Amino acid sequence: MLRSRMPLVVTMSNYGFLERFPANVQIGWNPPSILVDVILDRHSRLKTSDLQARLKALDLPGGTFTPEQVVEFVDLMQVYEGAMYEISTKLEILDDEFQVRFSHDPIHHMERRLKSVSSIIGKLERKGLPIGVNSIKDNLFDVAGIRVICNYRDDVYSVSNYLSSQSDIQVLRVKDYIKNPKQNGYRSLHVIYAVPVFLSSGAHYTPVEVQFRTIAMDYWASLEHALRYKTDLPDNKLAEHSQTLLDCARSLQNIEVQMQNIHRDINGAPQVGEAPKTSDWGGMESACGRFIHRCGHFGSLAGAWASRVPRKMRAQPR
Repeated sequence: MLRSRMPLVVTMSNYGFLERFPANVQIGWNPPSILVDVILDRHSRLKTSDLQARLKALDLPGGTFTPEQVVEFVDLMQVYEGAMYEISTKLEILDDEFQVRFSHDPIHHMERRLKSVSSIIGKLERKGLPIGVNSIKDNLFDVAGIRVICNYRDDVYSVSNYLSSQSDIQVLRVKDYIKNPKQNGYRSLHVIYAVPVFLSSGAHYTPVEVQFRTIAMDYWASLEHALRYKTDLPDNKLAEHSQTLLDCARSLQNIEVQMQNIHRDINGAPQVGEAPKTSDWGGMESACGRFIHRCGHFGSLAGAWASRVPRKMRAQPR
């Protein structure tokens, strides 16, 4: 399962409203009841107090963040977090649909992450960019990220295409490292989406990077990452292991194809062999324009997104 849930018993009282009791609590009377799931999990959400403390403690070349900048940064991170959860919810629904229609779960598991404050600041500094909220919005499109681990390569392309075809989603950029692996053997499908986050101030179209890969691609990438950052190995040993990993990547690709063919013969799930295409609506600007036309207004931050979309955020060819 993709979600952790705690069951509650929901009963209808004599007064016509719902009363909630933990499932293990004995109720002295026996009204009509149904078993429901509680899925609101606040423990893993953004902790604004911790984020504010980290921002205030940063030692930046131009000085520390002002209180206003801290508030603006926290607000922006909330929007990124909301976008991350919007995408992951859509993926969970797609996974549930596959189970109902094809008795097959295409998604093995998902991992979500927001870039840390130090990682965001470090990336801006490496790019020689100013430190600020506008710089983040204009230049960093992987602040919110999701890794989707699928069982088979067909699942990677099926799930990514069904997600990309949803009417409120914009596909901004696609990099297919499955059909065109990196030189070191890395394989994965990277897609940057723009998804609306609905807050009290309106809809905020926000980028989320989603990496789709199979289980084999994921454990290969984890080992390669560990090797790349293992600095105490001698150069000759590092080169030897790198070549071995490249050979393993090729072997895994062949094995995955064979297992995929077996799976196709015993399962009726869709077979999609192509990565999603970038949206034909001109990227973020048109996405926001279409939503404004539908809803008639936009929040202040969403307005900033709509009017200040950099060229990098526009739909790019693969």
